[in-house]
Amino acid sequence: LKRWDDLVYEVEHPQGEVRIAMVGKYVDLSDSYKSLNEALRHAGLKNHVRVAISYIDSETLEGHDVAERLGGFDAILVPGGFGKRGIEGKILAAQFAREHKVPYLGICLGMQVATIEFARHVAGLEGANSTEFDPQTPHPVIALIDEWLDASGTLQKRSEGGDLGGTMRLGAQSADVLPGTLAYRIYGPVVTERHRHRYEANTQYLDRLRQAGLVISALTQREQLTEIVELPQDVHPWYMGVQFHPEFKSTPWDGHPLFNAYIAAALQHQRQEARG
Repeated sequence: LKRWDDLVYEVEHPQGEVRIAMVGKYVDLSDSYKSLNEALRHAGLKNHVRVAISYIDSETLEGHDVAERLGGFDAILVPGGFGKRGIEGKILAAQFAREHKVPYLGICLGMQVATIEFARHVAGLEGANSTEFDPQTPHPVIALIDEWLDASGTLQKRSEGGDLGGTMRLGAQSADVLPGTLAYRIYGPVVTERHRHRYEANTQYLDRLRQAGLVISALTQREQLTEIVELPQDVHPWYMGVQFHPEFKSTPWDGHPLFNAYIAAALQHQRQEARG
């Protein structure tokens, strides 16, 4: 029973606490982020700390003082979701985390809003967006695969009432990880995680984003689709977005390497803030 005894001991004897701001739009529904909540708590056990999650409705960030709402947290997390509601609030959360060097983890849609935010405010792509939220965006950095720019430079628009079901990426897929990155230190040369999403990072913009400083640290082995984005650690201590859902592979015994690293980064940020 030693394994169980060790787990119970960690639950009952945390050595500290980290505060995570989860900025989503289903925060009034307690089970919406159940797997994610548990993955964070598993990672807390691995880091010997209690994880206190504050749920922030992303819509409430729009038109308000973001620093007042998000200041004081040890890390920020933007989870997945669908639809336009609350998107600008999520983008503001990603921007705050990037500019104030707060550890950031974006999952699925959270990776996409981080890419949009970077495109707008660092890469100089004014009006960048996802075609899910703005079909007329001048810079569709996130789009359906069949909407990407073709060789002639014409944006291929999906017809109204098209087959959305056929565009969804589901299940486990493998991606090659770029050596020397934060993702490589967490996953090694290959990452295999589960998916449930429809929109992708537009490959036509990846070079422009790279030139502006965004690291595309993992691409799928077959289609070369973006799996992980991050900032260099000389720019930001811990900033990452993943297109997949790692929370589904977490266990209370081992946690998950991505969440374990994220909570460790939150703890490090807390200690640095305490030192002033």
